[in-house]
Amino acid sequence: MLREMATLLDAQGGNPYRARAYAHAADAVAAWPESVRAVFDRDGLAGLDALPGVGPGIAAAIAEILACGRWGRLERLRGEVDAEAVFRTVPGIGPELARLLHDELGVDTLEALETAAYDGRLERLPRLGARRAAAIRAALTAMLDRRRAARRGTSAAMADHEPPVEVLLDVDREYLEGAAAGRLPTIAPRRFNPQGEAWLPVLHAHRGDWHFTALFSNTARAHELGRTRDWVVIYAEDSAHAERQYTVVTATGGRLAGRRAVRGREAACLAAYDGR
Repeated sequence: MLREMATLLDAQGGNPYRARAYAHAADAVAAWPESVRAVFDRDGLAGLDALPGVGPGIAAAIAEILACGRWGRLERLRGEVDAEAVFRTVPGIGPELARLLHDELGVDTLEALETAAYDGRLERLPRLGARRAAAIRAALTAMLDRRRAARRGTSAAMADHEPPVEVLLDVDREYLEGAAAGRLPTIAPRRFNPQGEAWLPVLHAHRGDWHFTALFSNTARAHELGRTRDWVVIYAEDSAHAERQYTVVTATGGRLAGRRAVRGREAACLAAYDGR
């Protein structure tokens, strides 16, 4: 999986340093005399981090693979994201609700679902209700707090920072321009793609300490509304290797009408446009 990530990043125009880091880590894991499973079971994330050529970000990826048998970021770059399976790991979320969360909210990570749970979008889903939303919110926060503490040794509140909307809008601009010009590599998503066509452009970009991956939304809702070439999903990874998900759309009403806006951060977008 580490070698495949290195290959995909190279093929998709990702940062060469990141690609080499994954390749070197794969070599280190293959050459290590003990299995990484044994290292992780005995020493946890710190044991993986201590392996030569691994480091905290790749250690977190290896831990995810060992714990879940899958790696969300790799599946995304393959075009094989199964958000519904991820959501079903949360107590209180069954197959029907998992499908609704992905298709209606347009999120595919637990972190993005947590954001939706706190900004009110979760409670507004039909047939969900405030009590069930509160239970899911509590279960999500408990799961993610354990993950964040293991990954960074700090509380979620201390690590609660986001890229400025100006940066997200600039990544969105770069993605839309690259997709329109045919400059970006494309992948063949598994969902809503019966012909197996490689139609989905992917962008890897850096802004300061942030690494971004951008793709058009491939949810049922985006297809239903004909917005698969308008809604852009941006995954932002910070220097501590925590990831956040954002969706940028063309606003249809209010003072942002006709402009690109980050869902959930419309006020900040408006302030950014006014500042210009």
